[in-house]
Amino acid sequence: MEAKAIAKFIRISPFKVRRIANEVRNMGVLEAEAYLSVLPNKGAGILKKVIHSARSNLLNKDKNLDEENIYISQLYIDGGPTMKRFHPISRGRAAKILKRTSHITVEVKTREGDI
Repeated sequence: MEAKAIAKFIRISPFKVRRIANEVRNMGVLEAEAYLSVLPNKGAGILKKVIHSARSNLLNKDKNLDEENIYISQLYIDGGPTMKRFHPISRGRAAKILKRTSHITVEVKTREGDI
């Protein structure tokens, strides 16, 4: 079985979230949530919520699943729209500020041999 959770338009740069996502890819869901809960990064908290949502979606499909057998099969971070702002600098010029957003997609599955 598999389930998916998507978080869109998250106000954090995809580069910052990908650093953390690379650490938990293909990990067990419970292990990944424990790992992310001790990290101080903003992206870790957001990623933990999306992983928890995907796990809950899978458990709602089948109530008899063992949570130990659930793992993250796919985890990818896509860039969303960028909000463009300007900041005044010297001599009447303007500096561009890019406020980037992310789309986070998590897909979880149960291990095949353990069913």
